[in-house]
Parts: sequence; C-alpha cells; structure tokens
Amino acid sequence: MGNLQQTVTIARSRFARRPANYSRIPWPALVVVYLLLTVACMVFVDGVSVSWRAHLPSGFVAVAKAFTNFGLGGWFLIPSLLLFVRVNLLDWQALSKRWRMVAYNWTCFAFFVVSAIGLSGLTVTVLKYVIGRGRPALDIGLFSFHPLKFDPYFASFPSGHAANMGAAATMVMLLFPSWGKYAVLPITIWIAVTRIVVGAHFPSDAIAGFGLGVGCTVVTALIFARLGFIFRHTAAGLPIRKKTFRLRATWRKPAGPSRMLFPEAASP
Repeated sequence: MGNLQQTVTIARSRFARRPANYSRIPWPALVVVYLLLTVACMVFVDGVSVSWRAHLPSGFVAVAKAFTNFGLGGWFLIPSLLLFVRVNLLDWQALSKRWRMVAYNWTCFAFFVVSAIGLSGLTVTVLKYVIGRGRPALDIGLFSFHPLKFDPYFASFPSGHAANMGAAATMVMLLFPSWGKYAVLPITIWIAVTRIVVGAHFPSDAIAGFGLGVGCTVVTALIFARLGFIFRHTAAGLPIRKKTFRLRATWRKPAGPSRMLFPEAASP
C-alpha cells in the first residue's frame, strides 16, 4: 500500500503542476476522416464481405478461428494486473536505486497496458450497446440497429477484439518505434480480420474497433507523458518513450545527479 500511495501522490502532484498539452494532434480532423472511412466501408464493403465469406476455404476459416481469440482483452489485462500486483509487493525502499528504477518502470508499464486496454474496452462496450447493430450471423441486414437492446447478438459495432488489437499495436509502436510496426502491425491486423472471417463482425466493425483502440492508446500515452511516466511530449504532438524507461537493470547510469524512485531528470 505504501508503494501505491506514493505513486498516487506523485501522479496527483504532477497533474496539478503540469498543464495539459494535447492540442498539437488534429483530433477533429482525424475523427471526421475515421467516421467517413467507417461509413464508406459500411455502405460499400460490408455487403460484399457477406457473400465473399461464404466462399472462403474451410481450412482458411479454421485458421482464423484458431487465431481470433487472441484478440480477447484478458490476454493483456490479466498478466498486466498480476505484474502490477507482484511488483508493488516488493519493498522498494530496500532495493538499490537501479533496481528501484526497474520496479518503477515495470509498474508504469503494467499500468499503461491496463489503462490503454481498459479505456478502449470500456469505450467499445458502451458504443456496442448504445448502437446495437445486429451481427452478420443474424442475416437481418447491414443496417439493423437496435439501440440499448443489451443483447450480444446486437453488439456488432464496433469490434472489441479489433479494438484490443489496435491498442496492442499502438502500444508496441510507441514503445518500440524502430521495429514495432513491422513485427506487430501485420499480426494485429490479421487478428482483427479474423473477426470478419469467422462471421462475428462486418468489416466496418473491425475498422471502427481498430481505430478506437489506436485513439484510446494515444490518449493514454499523452496522459502518461504529462505525468512523466514512460513517455515525454514532442513538438509533433505524439509522445515518445523516455530514455530512462528500461525494464532491465543492465544500462549505463544517466549523467547528472541520481534521483530516487521517481526521477524527474528526463521530464519536460
């Protein structure tokens, strides 16, 4: 509890003294483009995908079914929560400064994953039941909407699995920009596409979900950058990983005075 209370205290003090700096990203324009793309896919692609899916080879569908469950949020939330609890059970004050930094970074990393996946999952869940779009398996039309029906068969738009994949892809690309987009983006897109192949969602559902996952993760990273956790702000608006963020103790000691548990040296 002492570790957690100290973390909360630091976060509250940084929120109080650091102004919000999120205006460099053109959010209105991006949202409009995103909505137009989703609507265009809904009108021109969703119907074609229904007939296209009926002619897919059974082996290809079987492979998609084997991969599709990797889009569940539990794959990210459960390990991250366990890691968060485990690291915070350590006696941080008994650790050396270097290992204390490792514990701090692992805590931030676990909380970042939980926050990004949790925010995208909550947003998607609310939209699903507010919109109430019928799933393709019901065969009741492309534009069958039953708001607030609270029925899983009318929770097609947007795709929760695709949102998790969008969040996962963005997390990796923000943390490891040099190779993340090449290693993770194709896999996450494929898992999002499997939702279409198995008949659980229309293409517009997957596009909407993936985009929501991306947006929610960027927002989470911007908040973390404001707090000085993991990321820092840049002139372009997107946050980048701080040089002090390491998950291993084998790195060179940064120049300048050493800091305690929450170093401010690399913070803007």
